[in-house]
Amino acid sequence: MSKISTYILSIISSYTTNEITESQFNDLQEWLNESPENKQTFSSYLHLYKKSRKISFIENLDKDKAWSNILLSLEKPLGKENKKLTSQVIRLRSISRFFKYAAMGIILLGLGYLINDKFISNNPESTPVIVNTNIIEPGTDKATLTLEDGSQVVLEKGESFQNQNVNSNGEEIEYETGNQKSDETAYNYLTIPRGGQFFIKLSDGTQVWLNSESQLKYPVNFKEGAIREVELVYGEAYFDVSPSTKHNGSKFKVINQSQEIEVLGTQFNLKAYKNDSDVYTTLVEGKVEVSSKNTIQILKPKQQSHLNLNNDSMSVKTVDIYDEISWKDGVFIFSRKPLGEIMKVLSRWYDIDVEYVNLDLKKEGFNGVLRKSQNIEDILKTIKSFGVIEDYQILNKKVILR
Repeated sequence: MSKISTYILSIISSYTTNEITESQFNDLQEWLNESPENKQTFSSYLHLYKKSRKISFIENLDKDKAWSNILLSLEKPLGKENKKLTSQVIRLRSISRFFKYAAMGIILLGLGYLINDKFISNNPESTPVIVNTNIIEPGTDKATLTLEDGSQVVLEKGESFQNQNVNSNGEEIEYETGNQKSDETAYNYLTIPRGGQFFIKLSDGTQVWLNSESQLKYPVNFKEGAIREVELVYGEAYFDVSPSTKHNGSKFKVINQSQEIEVLGTQFNLKAYKNDSDVYTTLVEGKVEVSSKNTIQILKPKQQSHLNLNNDSMSVKTVDIYDEISWKDGVFIFSRKPLGEIMKVLSRWYDIDVEYVNLDLKKEGFNGVLRKSQNIEDILKTIKSFGVIEDYQILNKKVILR
């Protein structure tokens, strides 16, 4: 990273934490005026900012007005009026640490930024062994739809599908609004492979984002007056539930093999992968009741329940919401996560196997912000540059870490 990019990085970091000085503000203006690319970089940052507003990370602030004023000021010389604005900007508080991550990791570096507790290694770089890395691609929108008669339809970009109940453009799927006409309930399955993701809108209007290696079972139509129930067979899903007030008070329930979640209308994330001994439910807004064999917990917004399947115990803690759900917006945010957990997430998205020459590497913890569209080799180079690993190899679809 060059000196100027390091300096601009520090400016945007200060900007997002509301500690920018008048001198830094001037330098930011000059940098923006240097090229259209710089302006696009900053615009991309603002786009991420506006997305995060949906999760209510920033409170007590007229965000639209504030940001539009800031954008206008950045296009003008810093006169008296803009000096006043700068002073107002510096006084703003309640900025989530996500924006600092976004500025450092997503916008400036592009290839991702990892922050480790260690010093950067000064050892000469060795050349990693790479065999046919072209077969490792970032994940994309793809799924397999299993219809009520057992037939299967592959959903992917460029391939549309439609019948009397459902319509898909190959990148998302939507069911016709309506209630069940007969006593017999027809179910469909949506299965997301490793290296995939998909969006589905159920017949009641509930929206579901499914992560890699996940499967959802759901009725083609919900029975009028009955509890609306779906099953996350395995994997991870983010639910934006259509409220019960739109369905004559009918509650919504999500079940899986270890617990069930009952909601009235809310947004939450459920993570329950196969072969994992931990199930996580994270509440974004609303209210949910999470129950397992031995425990019932009612979650408040920003709380996460952790069900340990080894001893059937459940605990609740407050978490940084966007860290948990950023995957659905095309970003992975890892806050002090061990390398083993991070590589497990990446292995699902890139459909790769990971091998550790030294198992202690799995315990190495660091922070990171990565775009889901990044090349896997770029990510590995970044992890190596910060001394988390000494080297790596890519052998077809296997990554070996040393």
